[in-house]
Amino acid sequence: MDTQQSNAMKEDSKTKEGAAVDAELAKAIMSRCFHPSVLGPEPWEGYIFSDLEIRIKESTDLYGAVLWPSAMVLCHFLETNRDEHHMMDKNVIELGAGTGLVSIVSSLLGAKVTSTDLPDVLGNLRYNVMRNTKGRCKYIPLVTELFWGKEVDQRFPRATHCFDYILAADVVYSHPYLEELMDTFDYLCQENTQILWAMRFRLDPENSFVDRFRQRFNLEELYNLPSLSIKLYRASRRDKRATTS
Repeated sequence: MDTQQSNAMKEDSKTKEGAAVDAELAKAIMSRCFHPSVLGPEPWEGYIFSDLEIRIKESTDLYGAVLWPSAMVLCHFLETNRDEHHMMDKNVIELGAGTGLVSIVSSLLGAKVTSTDLPDVLGNLRYNVMRNTKGRCKYIPLVTELFWGKEVDQRFPRATHCFDYILAADVVYSHPYLEELMDTFDYLCQENTQILWAMRFRLDPENSFVDRFRQRFNLEELYNLPSLSIKLYRASRRDKRATTS
């Protein structure tokens, strides 16, 4: 066997090994979801995190009020990596919280959570967050509206709002506010802030956003799940600016 054939076999073995790891991890993540055995008057989907049942109500007429798999990927990571990413007593903000699963799991893990989204999904978001955290969490989550890039500095002045983590799941897709989202990440991310961001790849805007994101942030890939078309990233600031303004 020549060197070229040997290298090809090694590469093929790595590919198969990677596919097996991907399939196993994706299966573990998706197994956290369950459906009610009996349909009641209010449809919901169930999830198991922190050994607790979480019931999520979706609103199929609103894009942001549907739970996408990226949220499950991020929640799985938070729960299974508590030693490295300890949520207890941390200040956390979620961008584009949608149905609220990531905010709920972060709250159950002990974080002080600010859960944000647009006004049209806020009612469903608040309902899910309060329903699943009441009496279960150390801190009551704050649910509030946030328009990316618009008066973020007034809503969250750096002198009084310092977040340990910015969480985001499936906020990058073919919408017209990608620059505003980038500016919001940039404003909220201070010197010691970590960004945990799960993203489903669909079209070119996702790829170009990642390229531009790398120009402002140190970016590390934590998960790559081709079977779900999802990647999970960790990011931090490249520049070390002042923490107040």
